[in-house]
Amino acid sequence: MNAPATWIEPPRRPLDPPPAVHAQSHGGGQFALLRQRRFAPFFWTQFLGAANDNLFKFAFTVLVTYQLQVQWLPAELAGLVIGALFILPFLLFSATSGQLADKLERRQMMIWLKRAEMGIMAIAAWAFFVQNIPVLLACIFLMGLQSTVFGPVKFAYLPQHLSERELTGGNGVVEMGTFVAILLGNLAGGLIIAVPEIGAHHVGFTCVGLAILGRVASHHIPASPAMDPGLSINWNPFTETWRNLQLARQTPVVFRSVLGISWMWFFGAVFLSLFPAFAKDVLHGDEQVASLLLVVFSIGIGTGSLLCEVLSRRHVEIGLVPLGAIGMTVFSVDLYFATRGLPPASGLGLGAFMAQAAHWRVLADLALLSLFAGLYSVPMYALIQMRSQPTHRARIIAANNILNALFMIASAVIAGALLQAGFTIPQMFLFVGLANAVVAFYIFMLVPEYLLRFVAWVASRFVYRFQVSGDEHIPTRGAAILACNHVSYVDAVLLMAASPRPIRFLMDHRIFQVPVLGWLFKLAKAIPIAPQKEDPAAYEAAFSAAAAVLREGDLLGIFPEGGITRDGTLQPFKGGIAKILVRANAEGLHVPVIPMALTHLWGSYFSRIERAQGEPTAMVKPFRRGLFNRVGLNVGAPVMAEDATPDGLRERVAGLMQ
Repeated sequence: MNAPATWIEPPRRPLDPPPAVHAQSHGGGQFALLRQRRFAPFFWTQFLGAANDNLFKFAFTVLVTYQLQVQWLPAELAGLVIGALFILPFLLFSATSGQLADKLERRQMMIWLKRAEMGIMAIAAWAFFVQNIPVLLACIFLMGLQSTVFGPVKFAYLPQHLSERELTGGNGVVEMGTFVAILLGNLAGGLIIAVPEIGAHHVGFTCVGLAILGRVASHHIPASPAMDPGLSINWNPFTETWRNLQLARQTPVVFRSVLGISWMWFFGAVFLSLFPAFAKDVLHGDEQVASLLLVVFSIGIGTGSLLCEVLSRRHVEIGLVPLGAIGMTVFSVDLYFATRGLPPASGLGLGAFMAQAAHWRVLADLALLSLFAGLYSVPMYALIQMRSQPTHRARIIAANNILNALFMIASAVIAGALLQAGFTIPQMFLFVGLANAVVAFYIFMLVPEYLLRFVAWVASRFVYRFQVSGDEHIPTRGAAILACNHVSYVDAVLLMAASPRPIRFLMDHRIFQVPVLGWLFKLAKAIPIAPQKEDPAAYEAAFSAAAAVLREGDLLGIFPEGGITRDGTLQPFKGGIAKILVRANAEGLHVPVIPMALTHLWGSYFSRIERAQGEPTAMVKPFRRGLFNRVGLNVGAPVMAEDATPDGLRERVAGLMQ
C-alpha cells in the first residue's frame, strides 16, 4: 500500500493538550501522581498487565520444564520457545499498533485491550486445567500481541496527561512499577505452580483475577483524544516500520535515543538470560540464588528509575544518560573481577551463599549496574515522548519497540555464539561492559547534547550549588530568546543546566579560544559573533544564524552586554537583540524574550575578579571560594517582542539580580 502524504510530512504545529490540562501541584514528588486520576488508574492498569504476563509465562515455563514431559517440547528449549512466541508479535505487529494508537482514542483502546486479556486468560485457565500445551502456547502468542498493542498506547499516554516537569518522574514510577510487576509475577508464578496437584488450577484462577482487576482499573482512566484520527492505516508491517524509523530520524536526538534504549535492552537481556547459569556454574548456588539475582537486578532498576526525578530537578534531564552509561560499564567490569577467586563450593542455599563476604560484592555490582541502567533509560524514554511530534509519537514508540525486540534477539544470538566460542560467563559480562562504553561514546559523539547536558549537570551540582527560580517561564516548545547577564565563562553551561531544551548561544568569538570551554561551546553549536568594525562578514553571519535558530523553533541564548562583566556590575545592553527581533518580525515570527539573571557568580573562579598586569582576569586562583558555592538563576516572565527594548530588558534583568 502507498502511504498517504501526511505520513511523510507531519503537521506544522501539532500540539498536546494545552498547559492548563497539566496545571497540577508538584507537591509530594512523583509518588503524588499515584493519588491522581490522570495517572493512578493508568499505572495500575499497566502494572497488573505486566504482572499477569510474567506470572503466566513463568508458571507455564515451570510446568513444561519440571512437571510435564512433552516429547515435542524438550524442557531445555521450553523457556526459549515461550520467550520467542511472546516477543514475535512485537516484530510483526508493532508498526500497526503504533498507527492504531495515533488514530484511536487511547482510553477506549486500553479498555478493549483489557477485555481481550480477560478472554485470553479465560482460555489459558481452561488450558491449565486440562494441561493443553498447544493452547497455552497460542495464549502466550496472544498475550504478546496484546502487549504489543498496549506498548505504544502506554508511552504515548503519559505526555498527553503529564507536564514536562512531571514526565521524568512519571516515567520513573512506571518503569519502577513495571520491574516490580515483572519480579512479583515471576515469584508468584513459581510459587503457585509448585503447589502439588492443584497449582496449575490456581495459576488459571489468578491470571483471570488479575485480568479482571486490570479491566476495572482501566475503566477509571481519563479520556485521551486521538492525536491523528484521520490517519489511514497501512497494514504492511515492513513498509510501515521503515516509515516509522524515518519519522524518528527527522529528529536526530529522538532517533539516537531509540537506538540507545534498544542497546540498553541488549545489555539487560544478556544479564537476565545468563542469571540461571551464572548462579549455578559460577556462584555455585541453587535456584534460590538465581531468584535472588533477579530480585537484586529488579530492585536496582526500580531504584535508578525513581532517582531520575530527584537528580533531574523534575525536568527531562538527559545529562543523566552519560552518568548511567558510565555506571553500567564500571560495575559490569567490576562484576568480572568480583567473580575471580570465589571460594570453591557446590549447591549453596541462600543462607550459605549470603554468609560468604565475597558474594556481597557480586550482589553490589549487580544492584549498582542495574541502578545506573535505570538512570540511563528513563531520561531517554522521556526525551522521546517530549521531542516526538504528538501526531506521530505512538508510531515512533512502536518503531522503538521493534528495535528493542531485534536487539534482544541479537543479544541472545551473540551471547550464544560467544559462549560456544569458549567465553566464560564472567567474560561475557566484561565484554558487554566494555562494549557498552564503545556504544555510549559513539552515541554521545553523534548527539553531543547528551554530553553537553552531562557537563552542565555536573557543573550545576558538583562545582556549584545551583538554585533556579522561575524556570517554568522557559518554554518547553517554540522559539524564544533567553536574555541573561554575563558574569563568567560558565554562564552558558549553567543556563544549559536550567533549560529543559537545548539552547543555541550567540557568543563573543574570543571565548572559543578558551581551552576546554571553547571546545565545549563548539560542540554545542554556539554562534560566534565578532564586532562589526572588526569583522563585518562574521557579524552579519552571526545574525543570519540566529534568525535560522528562531525559524526552526529553537531557543536562542544571548548575553546582551556583549561581554563578561569586568567589575561585577550589569553593563548597558547593546542593540543586537533589537536587530534580531526586527529580523524575526520581518519573517512573521513573534518571538518572546525571557529575561534571566545569574546571581552570586561574581567572585568565582570563572569570573574576572582577579587582576593580571592591571587587567581583570578569570581562572587564576582555583578554589578561591572553595567548593559547592551557592549560585542562582532567576527567570522572569516573558516579554513580548514589541516591548523588548534593550533598556527595558536591562531593567528587568537588573530587577531579577536583587
